[in-house]
Amino acid sequence: MNLILMGPPGAGKGTQSQRIEKSHGIVQLSTGDMLRAEVASGSDLGKEAKDVMESGGLVSDELIIAMISSRIDQDDCKKGFILDGFPRTTPQAEALDAMLTEKGLMIEHVIEMKVDDEAMIKRITGRYTCAECGAGYHDEFQKPEKEGVCDQCGGTEFTRRADDNAETVRGRLQAYHEQTAPILSYYKEKGAVKSIEGMASIDEVTEQLNAVLG
Repeated sequence: MNLILMGPPGAGKGTQSQRIEKSHGIVQLSTGDMLRAEVASGSDLGKEAKDVMESGGLVSDELIIAMISSRIDQDDCKKGFILDGFPRTTPQAEALDAMLTEKGLMIEHVIEMKVDDEAMIKRITGRYTCAECGAGYHDEFQKPEKEGVCDQCGGTEFTRRADDNAETVRGRLQAYHEQTAPILSYYKEKGAVKSIEGMASIDEVTEQLNAVLG
């Protein structure tokens, strides 16, 4: 089973991907992780990507498709994969489909995690993590049991991402909607899109996903 999870930053795609990995035995593929792995491996693809990135350029769609193609040929992808962060444009979706068709594969599900933008801004801007162990918290939804003390390691230093502010988050949401609307239309024409309520609790979102995936 091959699927694409779509949703803006902070929608919970990473959390749900980890749960799908465990429940369905399929692998989450992040293009960012794949790029770093290719560069670290010193492969021809990695060397090409490294040269582009070091010169300040953007890695081409062709290179990313070649990287995904190489990755899904590996044994751990035999049961399927979850794509996170790709495709971001309709030409990328078309190139991905063409590559998969050559392998006799296809994207079975494109799952859109629908969110409310203003609630999303509140969710993201309230996030912070323990500087010691990386445990995640939220000003409103997930406070430490003892104020100022990490539940996991007892640390008392916490950090927030500099870009987790309302203005930046609003810009990221706008960019997401502008970029992904055409991709959703592309996959809707193929009958592949299912929408779920991304603002529900983590467990409820998992239940919705399982109902789609079977």
